[in-house]
Amino acid sequence: MCRLIGSPTVDASDTRRYIARMPQEQTERVELIRPAATVLVLRDAAAGLETLLLKRARKLAFFGGAWVFPGGAVDPEDGDLERDLPTAARQAAVRELHEEAGLVVPAESLVGFARWLTPPGQARRFDTFYFAVSAPDADVHVDPNEAEEFAWFTASAALAARARAELELPPPTFVTLSQLSEARSVADAFRVLGAEAIHYIPRMCPVADGSVHLYTEDAGYEAGDPEIAGARHRLSLLRAGWHYERSR
Repeated sequence: MCRLIGSPTVDASDTRRYIARMPQEQTERVELIRPAATVLVLRDAAAGLETLLLKRARKLAFFGGAWVFPGGAVDPEDGDLERDLPTAARQAAVRELHEEAGLVVPAESLVGFARWLTPPGQARRFDTFYFAVSAPDADVHVDPNEAEEFAWFTASAALAARARAELELPPPTFVTLSQLSEARSVADAFRVLGAEAIHYIPRMCPVADGSVHLYTEDAGYEAGDPEIAGARHRLSLLRAGWHYERSR
């Protein structure tokens, strides 16, 4: 039996419960869905379209040591989490990009293209808004408390490095890079990513050599059955490798 990952939205009660329990979260294992924001910083380079990835500090509990896009949790200072979460998430994306990478971008330049939910059963769960933005003309300066290093990758180079076990990518990062590999320029990336906003609420299905994450467009999503024939939108996390598939 596959599992549905979470509820499709963070409602007001989720937000109030997070704020009320913030001090206890250090000592109690509680499943609270905290809103977050992530930013794809894109630039045209000699190698092609590149995006900024940060290697999270290994001391961090959530994906420590993994390569990710800049981002972090939405805080009350970012806006009204209860009545206007999308706007607060946009402000959080701007703030986190500056704090983690030293880059400043205007909030209105961010293009929202996805939203992801963390699987249940983890100490930290996030409902994350994904944005894309053109890289500003400035140098990257990472916060050593958040990231050990940074690099500009083409999507294909990052995916190939992951296949060689040279770097770790969380599933949402892998899927996003797979989508980005279809673009050849920043303008093309905005077209590919911004065509529609996708809300990822996966169903996790164990299979013989790993697992399959089904997304809503997949023919097997409602039944939770990866064997059902039809449209495909899924990430296969197999021992032989990972593979993202989406029917057009």
